[in-house]
Amino acid sequence: MKKILLISYNFSPEPTGIGKYNGEMIAWLVKQGYDCSVITSYPYYPHWKIQAPYDKSSFWYSREESKDTSSGGKLTTYRCPMYVPKKPSGVKRMLLDFSFIISALFKLLLLLPGKKFDFVITVAPSFEVGLLGVLYKKLRKSKLLYHIQDLQIEAARDLEMIKSEKVVNTLFELEKYILDNSDVVSSISEGMVSKIQKKTDNDVFLFPNWTDVDLFYPIENRAALKEEFGFSPQTKIILYSGAIGEKQGLESIIHAAAEFKGDENVKFLICGSGPYKEKLQAQVKNSQLSNVIFFPLQPFEKFNKFLNMADVHLVIQKANASDLVMPSKLTTILSVGGLALITANRGAGLHTLVEKYKMGYLVDAENQASLNAGIKTVINEDFGNLSKNARSYAESFLAIEKVMQMFEGYILQNKEIAVLKGSTSMRQPQKPLVQESVFDLKSI
Repeated sequence: MKKILLISYNFSPEPTGIGKYNGEMIAWLVKQGYDCSVITSYPYYPHWKIQAPYDKSSFWYSREESKDTSSGGKLTTYRCPMYVPKKPSGVKRMLLDFSFIISALFKLLLLLPGKKFDFVITVAPSFEVGLLGVLYKKLRKSKLLYHIQDLQIEAARDLEMIKSEKVVNTLFELEKYILDNSDVVSSISEGMVSKIQKKTDNDVFLFPNWTDVDLFYPIENRAALKEEFGFSPQTKIILYSGAIGEKQGLESIIHAAAEFKGDENVKFLICGSGPYKEKLQAQVKNSQLSNVIFFPLQPFEKFNKFLNMADVHLVIQKANASDLVMPSKLTTILSVGGLALITANRGAGLHTLVEKYKMGYLVDAENQASLNAGIKTVINEDFGNLSKNARSYAESFLAIEKVMQMFEGYILQNKEIAVLKGSTSMRQPQKPLVQESVFDLKSI
């Protein structure tokens, strides 16, 4: 039974973002019979507050254990105390990262004398967590996978969360050290893979976020769903569901809603939690907009219905972030066959991907007029073909079984896979697990 160690401050039971994907990845591996351990913190995202029942014991370390009776796989979760700011800023986020690195280092040192982990997986952000992976690799000769969900340094620089050029350059040097000392480097989108490849001589591979196409699927009777959630069947629902943070530029939703305030049949729903939510609520109040409704995070058992209720799904990002972040919310939107209206400029990785597979409606990022016009277009015309393409893409390329089988075959089972210099995919010589997809898998 191969032993795997994941180090990341985001993990299950966090319902969204990196914690969701980390939790699902480890759960899948446990079901395959792997012995998995996780060094993480207590669940706080996207609320930026330690969640019950952990909130009463998060000041110290804890341990959780579980076992899959059918496969024999095991999971041991080590939770570490960490500073969590109520209102995160650039400096406070750095303190969060630093507090976890120190806390997790102590736990890692305690695990060093034990049985060796065959693989160590570190997930950025925080990018510095890779230093813990490098340390364990050098001391125990394990293989290190450094997986990048978010280009944290570029985002902090471009959003002016860190303004010192000297600090930014120092962080880039640390990141390069981690990249160069990793056995495998991966990321979630083609655009991000290309950017990372320029930083290191190591090959960088595409390991995309996935979705569960069996849990999230299209429901045809949208009118009945709208009534179930308290809306009339005629109401056009424009939904943003996800983390509510500064980097998305969500104030553009409020400005768009102002354009439609005279139309009672158009409602803007903002669902989620995050540090920027209060500011958006204040903007709505000051603008006296009755067509913007804030929803809390929806229970898991209702989420598929909630997503299917929407006529349009907003995927909002700032221009300088469209190549740095692959929105995790988009995978689930595609899975339900939702009509996604996406802000991304031509040339950005997200724009290229969506245009290639014709699975969403694209408008210019940080262009209010373009967003407003796009909303008017998609609520008044038929774009059923985009919705069908979205579901088809999710089934073909984003199903968790296909993505994780590829990951397991290449990384964990050491199968005969040809590694191409500068490749943006994981390739298998004869029979690829996922054929001709975003992974660009081909016979060679």
